[in-house]
Amino acid sequence: MIAESDYQHGTPGKTGVLLINLGTPDAPTKEALRPYLREFLSNRRVIEIPRLIWWPILYGVILPFRPKQSAEKYALIWSQEGSPLKVHTERQTQLLAQALQADTNPAPMVEYAMNIGNPSVASVLNKMRSAGCDRILVIPLFPQYAASSTAAAMDAVFDALKHMRNMPAIRTVKQYHDHPGYIAALAQNVRDYWSEHGRPDKLIISFHGVPRRNLDKGDPYHCFCQKTGRLLAEALNLSADQYQVCFQSRFGRAQWLQPYTAETLEQLGKAQTNRVDIVCPGFVSDCLETLEEIAIEGKKIFTEAGGKEYHYIPCLNERDDWIAALTDIAKSNLQGWLEPEPSQQALDQSRQRGLEMGAEK
Repeated sequence: MIAESDYQHGTPGKTGVLLINLGTPDAPTKEALRPYLREFLSNRRVIEIPRLIWWPILYGVILPFRPKQSAEKYALIWSQEGSPLKVHTERQTQLLAQALQADTNPAPMVEYAMNIGNPSVASVLNKMRSAGCDRILVIPLFPQYAASSTAAAMDAVFDALKHMRNMPAIRTVKQYHDHPGYIAALAQNVRDYWSEHGRPDKLIISFHGVPRRNLDKGDPYHCFCQKTGRLLAEALNLSADQYQVCFQSRFGRAQWLQPYTAETLEQLGKAQTNRVDIVCPGFVSDCLETLEEIAIEGKKIFTEAGGKEYHYIPCLNERDDWIAALTDIAKSNLQGWLEPEPSQQALDQSRQRGLEMGAEK
């Protein structure tokens, strides 16, 4: 158990909000990528292959070579401020804190953590408990629930709680794939891009892929992605032939959710499609997967196959409408927790009653 300060009878508890994103290496180097990839690919939620089969692949094939390759890709998108994912997550956290501070009194403490890498979920939860938070709302920054993302983040939360003697109350947000504010922000983001750059022949709505067997075992992720894609297309008044929902980042030889984004882009390129735009609603922050795989590699696949114009539409990042939607998600799940702080007189009376009933402090 983690050592905690003595419990003070009558001390008012605080409310906290914890945002959790996937994670990022500390630097775009193979030295930083090796422990990051080891932690990520050792997670049983991410890789469900039996350890006896997976460990030789991970330690004998992937970790000796993949860190250098991944570091080169990260170097392409790394900014002066650091990892784009971390930069955007930090800004979203600050903006959410400001929005809640303007609407609630007392305002909750708002922090972020990374499920893989730093700051870790356990370290941030300990920080929030040390600050007096005894009620914490956890919001994974994955709009569409999947066991490999949302559930993995929740595992990290509850693993951390195992080591706390005085655990906080926990509320969790499972998904918001069809939240009206989220869908409206996605649609307006696309409209704003089109108003400046014109419209495409086809909009590709691309989500991170997962193995097909996950769907067969009951993971609802595929259905949530399809619903987000449909709602976004409806908000943009797109006909069925004007958009396509696809899945990116296939890994290994197993069948993953289809259609694959890379193959779809190649087919559209071979058809000499004049212009394709692509958006990634499953990511609320731009990251390696959007900035390198989709913006750079996707363009290469499309144009080399014969396509002409390719546009990547950035993620929601710090858009005002997205922060407003995130604030609404937080407030709706904080109901009953954002009570006014008790007066000092009430606290003193509570403490006195505790002493009279035998409390030591």
